[in-house]
Amino acid sequence: MSARVLVVDDVLPNVKLLEAKLSREYFDVVTAFSGPEALETAHAVLPDIILLDVMMPGMDGFEVCRRLKADAATCHIPVVMVTALSDASDRVRGLEAGADDFLTKPVNDVALFARVRSLARLKMMMDEWRRREHTSGELGVIVDRAVEGAESPDAARILVVEDSPTDQGRITETLEGDSHRLDCVRSVAEGLERARDGYDLIVVSLTLMDEDGLRLCSGLRSEDSTRQVPVLLLADEEDLERTAKGLELGANDYLVKPIDRNELLARVRTQVRRKRYQDRLRSNYEQSLSMALTDSLTGLFNRRYLAAHMSRLLARIEETRRPVAAILFDIDHFKQVNDTYGHAAGDKVLKELADRVSRNLRNFDMVARYGGEEFVIVMPDAGLEAAVMVAERLRQRIADEPFAVDGAPAPLSITISLGVAWTEDMTMTADEVLRRADVALYAAKEAGRDRVSTWDDDTGEGPRAASAAPG
Repeated sequence: MSARVLVVDDVLPNVKLLEAKLSREYFDVVTAFSGPEALETAHAVLPDIILLDVMMPGMDGFEVCRRLKADAATCHIPVVMVTALSDASDRVRGLEAGADDFLTKPVNDVALFARVRSLARLKMMMDEWRRREHTSGELGVIVDRAVEGAESPDAARILVVEDSPTDQGRITETLEGDSHRLDCVRSVAEGLERARDGYDLIVVSLTLMDEDGLRLCSGLRSEDSTRQVPVLLLADEEDLERTAKGLELGANDYLVKPIDRNELLARVRTQVRRKRYQDRLRSNYEQSLSMALTDSLTGLFNRRYLAAHMSRLLARIEETRRPVAAILFDIDHFKQVNDTYGHAAGDKVLKELADRVSRNLRNFDMVARYGGEEFVIVMPDAGLEAAVMVAERLRQRIADEPFAVDGAPAPLSITISLGVAWTEDMTMTADEVLRRADVALYAAKEAGRDRVSTWDDDTGEGPRAASAAPG
């Protein structure tokens, strides 16, 4: 995935080296050469992540980080400090200032790219929750606006998966002394089973004697009940490749053994505070919108929310330079279902369709019921190719699995037709994008239904067929 990275260092060769490495991996890089310039640039471009040198004249990296985290406009941007300092006390000082991680010079490429991608994914997800909360506020239904950094990290429930008695004892003594509640297990199977009970943080050792802690990371991220729980890895210093793999699998942070008590406490507090902030955002969002902005039958967003949310995404194109895609689809011959089996059967089809579609989207995509049997998917940061791929996957998965409804002698074969449109034009309105998707949907129906058509924005020639069912 790509992201906008702000590189801050007062030494030009250091900036150029990081810029070259990140640009080769297709990151969008902006630069600053002092603390004040970093603060100004962060406000101007709102990067996805900041790589911040510590040892700078005048305003050092610690002070820059504190100011970034104290400012409502920049407090949500992840900060990674890049420094020649390697003492645990320096890392703790940076974490207490609000930094998300440290990279030691000379920077290892594997660690650099793994950390940037991991934190960029986290920010993208949190940005989506913040946008949804902001949309709720605009519509006058917000319950209690969450403030990042205001959540308490105290009395967290923490699961520790570690089979070393020495390390387990050190972790227990440190965290229980900070008022946290701990459960300790020694195996991957036990860890996955206990994790379903609900925790604020899961600490996973990558140095288990007979098992692979990465298997647990993968298992945690594959289950709905544990997908959002932060994971802190414990790793040996020489095990960088597996640590990077853990971040790629969805771990949130890591700590290098031997365990430093103060650094452990600082990293735990950061992850618990962030988890509770995310929980507050999600709770506010669910409470505020459940009645005002959702469709009572399917539980999806309604047309009112769709319009507000999509307009905000389009307005952000000037800032992000990233496209927005919309997929408009409806059920083929849906009237026949209602006429033949009754409206209760039709309602069941609509609810099951909504559930299937929701399960097959990215967690920051949005699906809304547009009206009747019509639905809209809004995909931030997605161009035509990605949107068509999603649309075709949905078409196939709906067609391949018949719908069981009461009163029908056999499960019903249901198909959908889809129209795809996208834009990088910040002046385009939500209505214009949806009109293009609607024209493309009409073309799919005219071409025989059960297919995907797109609005060809590159040629300006209007809709064209992108795919169709076999035969």
